Amino acid sequence: MGNRPKMLLVTGMPGSGKTTLAEYLGRELGEVINMGDTLRELALSMGMEPTASSLGRLARMVRRREGKAALARRCMEKLKGLEGGVVVVDGARSLEEAEAFREAFEVILIAVHASPKTRFERILRRGRSDDILTWNEFVKRDRRELGFGLGSAIALADHMIINEGSLEDLMRSADKLMEEVRRIDSRDRD
Repeated sequence: MGNRPKMLLVTGMPGSGKTTLAEYLGRELGEVINMGDTLRELALSMGMEPTASSLGRLARMVRRREGKAALARRCMEKLKGLEGGVVVVDGARSLEEAEAFREAFEVILIAVHASPKTRFERILRRGRSDDILTWNEFVKRDRRELGFGLGSAIALADHMIINEGSLEDLMRSADKLMEEVRRIDSRDRD
C-alpha cells in the first residue's frame, strides 16, 4: 500500500468549494486533475457546447455506456506515468469512481460541504459556462449529481471539510489536512 502513489480525491456538491480546495492542495502537494474538465473536453470534442444541461446529458450517457466509473477511467489515462508526489483529483461523483482510482492509487477521499444557500450564491458569482442561473436549475442539478452516487461518496469520505466561511477559513482547513496527510505519509515510510 505504501509504495503506490497517493491521491487526494476531492468530492462535494456543486459550489461547495471542491475546486478551490483541490487547486490549493495541488499547488502544495502535486498535480491536479479536474474530472469536470475531462467531461468538458469530451463535450467539445463531440462539438457540444459545455452548458449545464448538455454536460448533464453527456455525463449520464457516458456512465450508462461505460459504467459508473467511466470518467474516473478517462482521468486515469491522464495520470499514466505519474512520477512521485501526490495527485489531487477534483470532482469524484461516486464510490465507484473512488474504487476505480484505488486500483492504482492510495486514495484519501475528502468531502467538502457547504449549505445549499451558500453553494447557490457561489455558483451565481463564479460564472462558469456550465453553471445554473436559477434556484430550480440548482435543485435539478443537485438531484442529478446525487443520482450519480455523490451523496454516498460524501457520506463515506475519509475527511470532511465544512466550507461555510471565508476563503482563509478553507485554506486553514486545507493546511490542517495536508499536515495530517504528510504525517500519515511519513509513518508509511518508517
